Formats: sequence, C-alpha cells, structure tokens
Amino acid sequence: MSHINAIDMEVFNNRLLSITDEVMNTLIRSSFSTNIKERKDASVAIFDREGRLICQALYIPMLLSGVMGGVETLLKSRKLDSFRDGDVFICNDVYLAGGSHSNDISIITPVFIDGSVEFFIGNIGHHSDVGGVIPGSTDHILTSVFAEGIRIPHMRILREGVLDEDLLSMIAHNTRDPMERILDLKVQIAANGQGARSLVRLARDHGLARVQKSMADLLSYTERRMRQRLRELPDGEYASEVYTDDEGVPGPPKRICLTVRIESGDVTLDFAGTDPQARGSINMGPYPLLAAVFCGINMMVDPSIPANFGMFQPVRIEAPAGTIVNPHFPAAVGNREYTAQRVVRAITLAFAQALPRDRAVAPSADINTGMAFYGKRRSGEPFVYVEAVAGGVGATLYKDGMHGTQVGITNTSNTPAEPLEIEFPLIVREYGLAIDTAGPGRTQGGAAIIRDIGSLVDGVSVSIKADGKKSPAPGIFGGGEGGRASLEYHRAEGPVEAIEMFVVDRIMAKGDAVRLISPGGAGFGPPDERQPAEVARSLRDGFISPEYAGRNYPRAMPRDD
Repeated sequence: MSHINAIDMEVFNNRLLSITDEVMNTLIRSSFSTNIKERKDASVAIFDREGRLICQALYIPMLLSGVMGGVETLLKSRKLDSFRDGDVFICNDVYLAGGSHSNDISIITPVFIDGSVEFFIGNIGHHSDVGGVIPGSTDHILTSVFAEGIRIPHMRILREGVLDEDLLSMIAHNTRDPMERILDLKVQIAANGQGARSLVRLARDHGLARVQKSMADLLSYTERRMRQRLRELPDGEYASEVYTDDEGVPGPPKRICLTVRIESGDVTLDFAGTDPQARGSINMGPYPLLAAVFCGINMMVDPSIPANFGMFQPVRIEAPAGTIVNPHFPAAVGNREYTAQRVVRAITLAFAQALPRDRAVAPSADINTGMAFYGKRRSGEPFVYVEAVAGGVGATLYKDGMHGTQVGITNTSNTPAEPLEIEFPLIVREYGLAIDTAGPGRTQGGAAIIRDIGSLVDGVSVSIKADGKKSPAPGIFGGGEGGRASLEYHRAEGPVEAIEMFVVDRIMAKGDAVRLISPGGAGFGPPDERQPAEVARSLRDGFISPEYAGRNYPRAMPRDD
C-alpha cells in the first residue's frame, strides 16, 4: 500500500468539512423552526457513488444514522443509471429507508458530473411534528411505528429539477404545522443544491479522478488510524451492563448487555443478553444502533479520527433480533435516543476497563429528555415546540465534567429563552444549573439543568419523557453517581405536584408550568482524593451546598474546634 501523507489527508478532509459546514450553516440560518435554527438538530454528509460515507458535519452523531441509512438503502433499491440530474429524494422510514425515527426527514441529492452520478449529498433535520397520535409524534407510550406519524419511503421530491408540489403538500398536511414543514423541507432541498454545486466545483478545480483517489485514500488512512489505536489497547473482553428507567410505558427497566472484544486491531461489540424489545417507543433500529456505536467508539478511542466509512471497517456489531437494540417491525422507535444514549454509556464503561486511566471518562447524564408543547400561536396558527434538555457531563482523571451540556449521540444546543418566548405563548420561568447534582469524586461530574416552562394561555398540551430518575450515571474508579432527574407540575392555583417522568398530552391552564431537573454527570475516582481547594471553589461557585460537601467531602471541610 502506498504511503498516505497525513498532512495532505487532513487538508483534504477539512476541504470536505468546509462543504458540509457550508450546507449546515445554510440549514441553520435559513430554517424556520426553532428546532433546526436554534437547537441545530440537523446534520449533513457526503457519500461517494457507492454510498460510502466520506465526510459528516460535526454536529449530531445520531442523525448520521438517518442520512447514511437513507443513502445505503436507496442504492439497494435503485440502480445508479435510474437517477436523473436534478432528482432529489426524501425519506424518513426506519424500516423501509434506514431512517432514524419518523421526525428525522432526510433529503438525498445525487451529484452528477459529466452526466454520471459521482457523489451523493444528504442532509437530515428533526421536524417538530410529523403527525401521529401525540403532538410531537415521538411519545414514549406509543407501541407501533404506525402511531408515530407519516412513514416516507424513498420518494422523488424533485424529478429532474421540478418540485413535486403534490407530494410536498401531502407530507406537510399530515402534520400539525404544515407551513413549517413546507418551509423547512424547501430549505433542506436548497441547502443540498448548494452542497452539490460545491462538490462539482471541487471536481472541476482538481479533476474528478484526483478527488475520487483522495477520497479513497482518506478512507484507507482513517481505517489505518482506527486499527492502530485499537492495537494500542490490550486484547481481551470487556463487559458492561446498563439499564433504562423503564420500557417507555410504565414497567420494569430494560437491560442492555455489552461485551467488547478487542483482538489485533479489530473490535466486536456483542449485545447478547440484552432484553427483548420494549412495548413503548424506546426501541432502536439498526442504523441508530450503528450511529450510537461509532459515536461511543470514536469518543473513547480517538475523537480526532475522521467520521467516515474507513472508521467502520475494524468494527463488528452483533445485535440479536427482537431485542431493544434490534426490534422486529412494527415496533415503535420514536424515542430511540434513550436507548442510544444507554448504548454510549455501556461503551464508555466497557472501554474504561481497557483504556489507560487518563483516557477514560465517567458516564454523563446520557439522556435526551424530550418536552413537546402543542397549541396555538397568538396569530391562531398551530404550533409544536420540542426541546431536549441537557444534563451534566462525566468527569475525567484531571478535569471536572462540563455543566448542562449535550454529549453522546445528541449534541444539540440548549434553546435560549428569548426565541422560545418570542415565537410561542410560553415563558421560561427558570433556566439554570441545578445545585448538588454533580457526581462526587476526585474530579466531579458536571451539574444538571433546571428547566421550568410555563404556559401563557389556556389549552396548551404538554408531553414529556424523561429518564435518569432510577438509573443515574454511575461513577468509575470509586467516583459517585450523578444526580437523579426529577419532574414537577406547578399549577397556577394549587399545590406543586411531584410526578413520574411521564407526561402524556396534559392540558395546561394559563399559568401552569412544568419544572424539570435533568441528571448530573458521574464522578471519577474516590471523593476523599478531591483537593480541598477544589471543594471550596465548587462551594464558592454555587455548584454544591455545604450539606453536599460535608456528606461527600468531609475531609475537605473545616473542623469545628
């Protein structure tokens, strides 16, 4: 094999990343929904003509699953010579089109050069509602994919450059906010067009053959780096076991079993022993599992390795059919992110046994607390507002975990109060970091978030699925667990109600509010090894209380003589 110059590969990869970032920035700046323009719940990827992932925007790891699955299944169902210049495809279905869940709609554009398909560019955006039984479409209590909104197999939304207005209208009017769907989908289509033109320009500037050779070299280079990093780890088996709070509907938790086998630069992730698929919607399809696995491995092995097809080559996944990580059709999958985050947690715990201690990381909140509000805007038009509340990040050997940050498969931004309050009849009554939610340890986990949202009008529906009350982030190497999640319902008139982590289509009166505290990050190492100066700093900054410090760091507290 010829030598691959690392500097040239980095320059070429960054050129590709500049294209995906350009498309992503267009999505964020041009979209109409808060979910994409504020939370940045979208992603972009470039593929070669064989459907191999070449480059992904550095945003939402989970969304890699939908667009990658969309391209791979598109190529399995159609031949390259059936595409026409100007064709654009739309899809979202987990079982028919390799999707993530119904809310994540992919737009896939074949890129033609000299009359032949040479690349694909795809983007994916989370749409706040795609129909179904419950506003927001992804409620945890749903037991079938048929209840989770419109299912879109691969369909041409543009045919040789001409938009299919009938198809667009049909999709949009199967949702609760059709105009927002139409506008955001048109932005996704246009953004792909921008990316396609950039790829054509890249091929014109450097020659198609050279670009294709550079892409092949990039994949080989990435595979070589991944194998090299895996060879640095001791061969062996490393097992972990994690749990969800429940199975989407009220009931017992679901167990995820993982055995990681490392052998001479290859790694197998075996989920044998994992519980059967859930009754509720926390099941995850094959492509979301793939995305969660590679997110976890990339984080633990070497985050600087490019996220492309080459990274996947040393990795094998074994997921028994009929389990929560590989369900049978038509299992509901709308809240697959809860299980995906637990898969990342399982990978974190397994690799912590193989990695040098200075490269291990304690588990984070590892949830994706979903809140969905549905009602009417001041104009009388319907709205659906969704958000995912972040939690604390796990600590490492030398650093405390970050506070209130999405990590793992989610990686979205926290929604500022201002755009939420401008666009919807809602008010953010409290938004900050929750005291005493950091996992204690030599280094401390990150603090959780308090999110308190109230309704300014009667009749707003709220649905919430949270996690982490029963299954907090476990500490490692003697560290303590992160804080547990909690949820309260505040009536405008009446007592505060502490409720379970389920809210299904509850109708709010004017002045009612929901108050959520997300989980905190786990601690790393024994708490009695934490330096007194660090304890004092956490007290001074308000992240912990004197009671918390006295309970977890008694040696660091001043003594009463």
